[in-house]
Amino acid sequence: MLETITATRYVVPLKEGGSLPAVVEGSDDGTWVVKFRGAGQGLKVLVAEVVVGELARALGLRVPALKLVELPEPIAKYEADEEVQDLLTASLGLNLGVDLLPGAFAYDGSQPPPADEAATILWLDAFTANIDRTPHNPNLVRWHGNTWCIDHGAALYFHYSWPSKGSNPERFAAQRFECTSHIMWGVATEAAATHERLSAQVDAQLLERILALVPDEWLEATDAMPTPADVRGAYVENLLARLASPQAWSPAHAEGAR
Repeated sequence: MLETITATRYVVPLKEGGSLPAVVEGSDDGTWVVKFRGAGQGLKVLVAEVVVGELARALGLRVPALKLVELPEPIAKYEADEEVQDLLTASLGLNLGVDLLPGAFAYDGSQPPPADEAATILWLDAFTANIDRTPHNPNLVRWHGNTWCIDHGAALYFHYSWPSKGSNPERFAAQRFECTSHIMWGVATEAAATHERLSAQVDAQLLERILALVPDEWLEATDAMPTPADVRGAYVENLLARLASPQAWSPAHAEGAR
């Protein structure tokens, strides 16, 4: 799994983000943006953050470091704000920490990344069905002159059908992606070459290694997937099925829309 630290102080809530994140100090003397398991969007958001974030890192994109943050009861007990206290109480146990990039500012398109990096970001989001990287909500920041990818909780929509509808890799494989609404559509080039390069890097071994980073307790079992290993296998199966059907989503197939 990812390295685990303990939260030592709740510092301040962040206004951005639907998962009610907050800045928290950790036992490693670091400062982390923590996304809480007790937020309304639940554990699947944390799984998507790890899977897509670490896949981005494996493809050469800049992503803040991730750690697991154990939230002890005293932090929740002594928080004065009732709403925050309720969130922390519901989040005792393992949460997700995203390294705070001090001084980073929101991406506004005035300093776009190189075309090949933009193409990688676009491909990653199309592959993982991440609909939340648009001009309205870039989920990118600029830090030390580079573009960093953040907030991947909206990706991997297929797991929200669990447990009611179960895993359906064919349906996810056929899910279209609207590349033209992506913030990198006007910057990315060489879509076909990018697909060839990146699809060759993604295989079962890589996906299994990334899924191994996710804590067992975040993987919600179903009747059809009763163990964490089964749930991990379903993620890998869905992603491999999508990789095998690029005509439904790959930016290379959307080139004609330019």
